[in-house]
Amino acid sequence: MRDAAPQTIYLKDYTAFGYVVDSVHLTFDLAPNATRVTSRIAFRPNPDSSDRAFFLHGEQLSLMSASIDGTTVAPDVTDEGLTCDVPDAPFIWEAIVEIDPANNTALEGLYMSNGMYCTQCEAEGFRKITYYPDRPDVMSTFTVRINGPEKVMLSNGNPTGSGDGWAEWHDPWPKPAYLFALVAGDLVNHPDRFTTQSGKDVELNIWVRPGDEGKCAFGMEALKKSMTWDEQVYGREYDLDIFNIVAVDDFNMGAMENKGLNVFNSSCVLASQETSTDMNFERIEAIIAHEYFHNWTGNRITCRDWFQLCLKEGLTVFRDAQFTADMRSGPVKRIADVIDLRGRQFSEDNGPLAHPVRPDSFQEINNFYTATVYEKGAELIGMLKRLVGDDAYAAALDLYFDRHDGQACTIEDWLAVFQDTTGRDLSQFKLWYEQAGTPRLSVSDAYQDGTYTLTFEQSTPPTPGQPDKAARVIPISVGLLGPNGDEVHATQILEMTQSRQSFSFEGLSARPVPSILRDFSAPVILDRDTSNGERAFLLAHDTDPFNRWDAGNALAKNARLSMITDGAAPNADYLYALQKLVRDDSQDPAFRALVLHPPSQSDLAQSLFDRGITPDPQAIYDAAETFAQTLAQTLSDSLPRLYADTTVPGAYVPDAAGSGKRALNFRLLSLLSRLDGGEQAARQYESANNMTQQSAALTCLLSIDKGTEQTQAFFDQWQGDRLVMDKWFGLQIACAAPDTAATVALALTRHALFDRKNPNRFRAVMGALAMNHAGFHHASGTAYVLLADHLIALDAVNPQTTARMCSAFQTWKRYDADRQTLIRAQLERIAAVDTLSRDTTEMVTRILDA
Repeated sequence: MRDAAPQTIYLKDYTAFGYVVDSVHLTFDLAPNATRVTSRIAFRPNPDSSDRAFFLHGEQLSLMSASIDGTTVAPDVTDEGLTCDVPDAPFIWEAIVEIDPANNTALEGLYMSNGMYCTQCEAEGFRKITYYPDRPDVMSTFTVRINGPEKVMLSNGNPTGSGDGWAEWHDPWPKPAYLFALVAGDLVNHPDRFTTQSGKDVELNIWVRPGDEGKCAFGMEALKKSMTWDEQVYGREYDLDIFNIVAVDDFNMGAMENKGLNVFNSSCVLASQETSTDMNFERIEAIIAHEYFHNWTGNRITCRDWFQLCLKEGLTVFRDAQFTADMRSGPVKRIADVIDLRGRQFSEDNGPLAHPVRPDSFQEINNFYTATVYEKGAELIGMLKRLVGDDAYAAALDLYFDRHDGQACTIEDWLAVFQDTTGRDLSQFKLWYEQAGTPRLSVSDAYQDGTYTLTFEQSTPPTPGQPDKAARVIPISVGLLGPNGDEVHATQILEMTQSRQSFSFEGLSARPVPSILRDFSAPVILDRDTSNGERAFLLAHDTDPFNRWDAGNALAKNARLSMITDGAAPNADYLYALQKLVRDDSQDPAFRALVLHPPSQSDLAQSLFDRGITPDPQAIYDAAETFAQTLAQTLSDSLPRLYADTTVPGAYVPDAAGSGKRALNFRLLSLLSRLDGGEQAARQYESANNMTQQSAALTCLLSIDKGTEQTQAFFDQWQGDRLVMDKWFGLQIACAAPDTAATVALALTRHALFDRKNPNRFRAVMGALAMNHAGFHHASGTAYVLLADHLIALDAVNPQTTARMCSAFQTWKRYDADRQTLIRAQLERIAAVDTLSRDTTEMVTRILDA
């Protein structure tokens, strides 16, 4: 039987729940297959709502008993919840339900991971724990008692008591059910303490499985840095006596900000130099900060309904980006974020899954944890900060925290604090939250008698359900460079509010070179008829690091596109500019590494499609290989020296300086490997004292179809470490040639250590296959069939991960007719599964119907 057909939920239909929840008392009697949950909930009529229908969400629950004020009742129970007649006055609802955590493979609600009890309640998992109004605008204090034989039993808030076989917790801060958490199991802690700015002593713990204690120190330091930063930059102090983090192997997301008890995917908290790369360390630091920052932007102030998801996620992503910029390199962080935004969110905006930052409807909320909500949502915060200025931003945030503490809010509430602080009318800015799609910003210029004029035109292509778009407010950061590379006009924010608008700069002695959209001041596609000579000039002279990198990236993209469309040789001028920059030891190694990082093959495919050219994945791959080989040969005389100079000696430290040098070192080694057949990479593999160097060496070997011996050695060394094994699986597929990628992936799905029920392992294999652009889109269609096979199999046990992986097919209409036919066949095969979940049904339908 097919899962219940998805029903569309609309923002316009929002009504407040008819009852206020004053307190929640939960008792858990833990048992793997028969956990009993006793709830005692104090309800009273909500004076702000006229709806007195009493409906409690509940799924996959066995109701044992229910009562109101001690009197047994017989509610009407369905697969989605229960209804009951209740008094029109305050009352106590009590219920006992039984659930089966051991067989909860969807990893929502209460489930088990390697013998550990764990919860994941965002977005709508609490309804799989007990009957409750499972919506974010229903907030209450929670008291929890856990009974069981487990060594450690944790929940939200502060501990209030414990004994042999029991523990009690109380969270004094009202919260919605999605922030509820419980963890119980054989765990050990990495402890520490933190003193807040007001002198409050806070106990800190990272709880892990025995054997992982040695991978907690970096995460703990990241947590303390986050707490200090939030006090210093936002004035936000921690508000409980204890803060716990738990590492869980089986987790659909990266981490979850449950109040006082953050649950983390193990990959996002466990780190050591032997098992983690520089990228792992930076990601862990950022995610720990993100979840901690949610304590105020998400927990103390939450979202009224799931349409407002960007209110907590966009703001918190922006805050964690600020944190990383302060901890590491601001320019490098900004460039990396834009690469990710263009690669993931722009594709989303340009395809069948396009939706506004605040959607106006959805069928399954789990499908809207997207790059648009998170990353584009963060870009909107950045634009708002640019428009009002740093001081006004700080004042507005202070008002936000003061006015809305303890509330469930909307985007209107968020914008209102800026309007009240600055006096600005933000009704036009609000369109960024309401309109889907990436605006295109075309630019023309003119120079006459010392006056330079820039004329901008904005337009946004139609997206599903939104054919027509109004003009938005766009902050355009502009600087002007003179003919000698000196800055003749400092950075200025131009505020565009019309469909077509001109801005003039006077008093110039010569025609300047414009540096437009500095620091990527708005998430738009800039369209300007610019020569490669001007881009090379900006690469050499621009004082804005982002635009300097972007000029180089545009040169790199144009060089490859010319090779694909015209059969041109790699652009000699760009090769010269690139080798000059790479050899310049005065430049930041991290920046040089980013310049050497080629545009993704998927990005090139989209660029071709935007020009009206059907992309050929194999041709794109061939051009990328040819360019890399030519660059290696161009740099051949200096590659050994550059590689040696950027090799970081001595003990490994995952700081920004060392990470930047190792990133450049990896790029140089990948080029050197094309010339020496992997000899240096093999030597680096043998001598590496950290995972960054070891995995980089293995990547270089696999990329030139070498490394069989090292691949086996890597497995022999690390087969007992589940997180390192994820790297082992993913690298082999990511580095595979187009005609072997699907074959390699198929073989790895048959490996004894492959487990599709573990989201990390599934993503390591199927995610790597989808990211291997030419391999996934090989003309045979083998990869399409393989992914569809595994999505169908996974959907029966974990719909959430399945639905998110369906996005691998979202760009299918940009390819040729044969590939479209092959992909459509697989999408239709998935859609035809009789038992397909609501999550996956919605995703496949949206992709097919666009």
